[in-house]
Amino acid sequence: MIYTETVEEYKVKFYTDRTTGKSPVLDYIKELGDKEEAKIAKYIEFLRINKGYLDEPYSRHIEGKIRELRIDFGKNRHRVFYFVFIKKTIILLHASMKKTAKTPVGEIQKAQENYQEVAKNPKIYE
Repeated sequence: MIYTETVEEYKVKFYTDRTTGKSPVLDYIKELGDKEEAKIAKYIEFLRINKGYLDEPYSRHIEGKIRELRIDFGKNRHRVFYFVFIKKTIILLHASMKKTAKTPVGEIQKAQENYQEVAKNPKIYE
């Protein structure tokens, strides 16, 4: 007898600020050109297909559960902070352009703040 395993797909959701209703990642992506936007979308889909876990150079652990998706486009180095949430959901927290050798502390703090907001209100993202 052949057993077929039903594999539940992972979902990608964008963090949305409850006070402003804005999504930092979506807002960031919308500001880019079509080609950069398409490449970021491709990497996000790649992340989803791989269940939120990619090795370097595509992704890197930042702190706690937070990781960064690394998308290089010419001289532009885009970073999308995310974590894998309950019920096979990937939450995209924050995005920025990396201009220095180390990831700026301020960008990591924004991702952490957004992570804390999701942790306080998990039902919104289920």
